[in-house]
Amino acid sequence: MKEMHGNDMEKVAAAILAGTMAFALAGCGSEQKTDKAANSGDKVHLTVFAAASMTETMTKIAEQYQKEHPNVEISFNFDSSGTLKKQIQNGADVDLFISAAQKQMNQLDAAKDGKDNPDKLDFVKSDSRVDLLENKVVLVTPEGNPKDIKNFNDLAAKLRDGSIRLVMGNSDVPVGQYTQRILKFYNLDEQAIAQAGHITYGSNVKEVTTQVSEGSADAGIIYATDAFSAKLKPVDEATKEMCGQVIYPAAVMKNSKHQQEAQDFLNYLKGEEAMKIFQSVGFSPVA
Repeated sequence: MKEMHGNDMEKVAAAILAGTMAFALAGCGSEQKTDKAANSGDKVHLTVFAAASMTETMTKIAEQYQKEHPNVEISFNFDSSGTLKKQIQNGADVDLFISAAQKQMNQLDAAKDGKDNPDKLDFVKSDSRVDLLENKVVLVTPEGNPKDIKNFNDLAAKLRDGSIRLVMGNSDVPVGQYTQRILKFYNLDEQAIAQAGHITYGSNVKEVTTQVSEGSADAGIIYATDAFSAKLKPVDEATKEMCGQVIYPAAVMKNSKHQQEAQDFLNYLKGEEAMKIFQSVGFSPVA
């Protein structure tokens, strides 16, 4: 066996020390990775699909909720209830759905009969479903009300004589469906008026609101909450006889991987703190 001299021994010691340090560092690295994985595993990510008219309020409420529940992250998809319903039906990953009308929620709820749910879809965790909020349908005009539209009666008269242009939601959008009921209430032929160029459409209530704000239309029919957010002053409010109640149902989805956390957030939405925010823009609890 070859005898090692001083320099050789120093080299071997350095190699052993380097190997030990590398092993220790590798151990630390794997420990850090494990810690990070554990931490990320503690974080629950909730995806909420909500009607476009809830954009401002839900964003504000979620910010507050996440401060109180740091283990929960909430992301939103805001759009027309009809669009959201189709996305859920097509397999979108969603934990909680809030619609601006019963129709779209009914179409996803197996507890409903063939009339309300003709495709027999089964996405709603039925025992979680609640009527969360009520909104109002209002008539708004651009700033200054250039066509001097006084109320819904006046709107109907001006649509008949073709002197104004109304913007409303599409037929698959709840605010559009409420508007259709109002037009029927006044015996107005929507199709004929639209073909004459006196009705234009928006794909959700935010688009309708924007067209009014920008003066692209002489009047629009939107929700009271959107009028508030856009600083538009309503000239009239639709009665229950004109378009029915505007109820927002909410439910946890059956396919949610976080049903308990979604239910906890829904319970929070029904609570006093969240309801104050909803009421500040014109929503009200369902009586």
